[in-house]
Amino acid sequence: MRPMGEDPKRASRSIMTNAFTALNLHPQLVQAVTEQGYTVPTPIQASVIPMMLEGRDVIGQAQTGTGKTAAFALPILQRLTPPQRHRHVQALTLAPTRELALQVTKAIGDYGQYRDVRVLAVYGGQGYERQLEQLRTGVDIVVGTPGRVLDLINRNALDLSGVGAVVLDEADEMLSMGFIEDIEAILTATPAERQTTLFSATLPSAIRHLAERYLQEPQAVTIPQDQRTVAGTEQRYYLVNQADKLAALTRVFEMEEITSVLVFARTRMGTAELADALTLHGFPAEALNGDLSQSAREHVLNRFRQHRVKILVATDVAARGLDIDGISHVVNYDLPQDAEAYVHRIGRTGRAGKTGVAISLITPKERWSLGRIEAYTKQKMTPATLPAEDDIYARRAEILLERVRVWLRRGRCRPERGMVEALMSEGYDAVDIAAAALKLARTEERKRPVAPVSELEYGRTKDHKRNRSHRDERPPRQRSHASHEKGMVRLTLSGGKMQGIRANDIVASIAEQAKIPGRSIGAIRIQDQHTLMDVPEELVAKVLTKSGPYQIRQRAITISASATSI
Repeated sequence: MRPMGEDPKRASRSIMTNAFTALNLHPQLVQAVTEQGYTVPTPIQASVIPMMLEGRDVIGQAQTGTGKTAAFALPILQRLTPPQRHRHVQALTLAPTRELALQVTKAIGDYGQYRDVRVLAVYGGQGYERQLEQLRTGVDIVVGTPGRVLDLINRNALDLSGVGAVVLDEADEMLSMGFIEDIEAILTATPAERQTTLFSATLPSAIRHLAERYLQEPQAVTIPQDQRTVAGTEQRYYLVNQADKLAALTRVFEMEEITSVLVFARTRMGTAELADALTLHGFPAEALNGDLSQSAREHVLNRFRQHRVKILVATDVAARGLDIDGISHVVNYDLPQDAEAYVHRIGRTGRAGKTGVAISLITPKERWSLGRIEAYTKQKMTPATLPAEDDIYARRAEILLERVRVWLRRGRCRPERGMVEALMSEGYDAVDIAAAALKLARTEERKRPVAPVSELEYGRTKDHKRNRSHRDERPPRQRSHASHEKGMVRLTLSGGKMQGIRANDIVASIAEQAKIPGRSIGAIRIQDQHTLMDVPEELVAKVLTKSGPYQIRQRAITISASATSI
């Protein structure tokens, strides 16, 4: 943290031009907010901050991306007693997932950088030692998941008797994850006269009941319905047969400028199978679902954040609390069950003033859901036509030609130019040489034929026959043994799901026994009887030359090379 009062002249100039000053916030908080690039409060901030500064309880109906973190963090920071006078926890924020807890912790630290605030994130999947040590040293604000917070309370490591403010962030998500009983147990460990703020994208009866029991005359703040979807998000849909969804999605991906895509599937099994199918069709993807351990989940999300993999396939449950900037596309491979979930999904793109694209694949019998979503959002989705085969092949050719143009502009092809001149000296025509080179460059492309799409079927009988999961849409069960990530090599392990192998076991065991960094291990795909693992090309020999088998979960596991990298 920077010292309090740093650069007062700069702070004064910033405060003079910042609309947050009208909210009666401390100049140090306004300075911190300004340095984060914010000058005008969002609607939820303009409403909630004054209420919380007055000490009132608040119910805010707001989704991710509306600025709700600052809405509760700034008033809490302003009302904190100077930390040197107290060693007890003064405020508690509960969040549904580790990712959201960390994001809130970072935001509070950023906003409170001139207030000398001590913030601690507590969550499952992390050792207790560091958390216990910081709690013993003294913490002002705790941000955590309900399970770990309750665990620390039961261990007598977390004392909430001095808490003056409690925030329940994404309460409906915590409800659907089964945390309500934990939340109630935590609330009973806090003083009755505390200030309580509840944020939720939706307000089901269980959340309303929770508010009635634990909030005192709360003030309600609701974002108007016509503001719930992101204005910068293009919403379009493709009408396709259920069995053609995979083919339709690959065609769309062929034509889109995708940088980071979040694809929603209905089931945990569906996420894994769809991720495998997309990878098989030339679009490397990772699955995010409840079967992943915390370390494996973190590994997948880090790869997605770093754009090492562009496509993440997730369920609604697995994506809760997921807040990653720069998502260019959200795809509803399977439509959500309710319109509010749709809004929550697509709110992850088109944020921070950027444009985004929300794509929905809708079957003929789901057209009624389309109308229900449009009525709720008060916005129309644009019907779109799937790209034709000729369009896709033309797009591929243009991408290849643009890559060639880039290298021509760079003029750094001296070795290759020498090869061309050698061929020309043998009597070959320069145009023929270029054509042959382009043909070689398209070798991989020829392995990816454009998937066919059948005519739409509207009849009930046909729909019933074709109403299969995307598990049935895939070609005969096979896996690509070549890593789709440049510089990586795919290896095969002799154990899988049937042996109880988990991703975190693999990373920990291979890193320790092969003496390589765990972070260097790439994609991991655990099958029934074997596992595919990507490692950097330069570390392959080190992994394969270890004497004797690897020990993973007290089992002897062998590792063999599957293929070279691409």
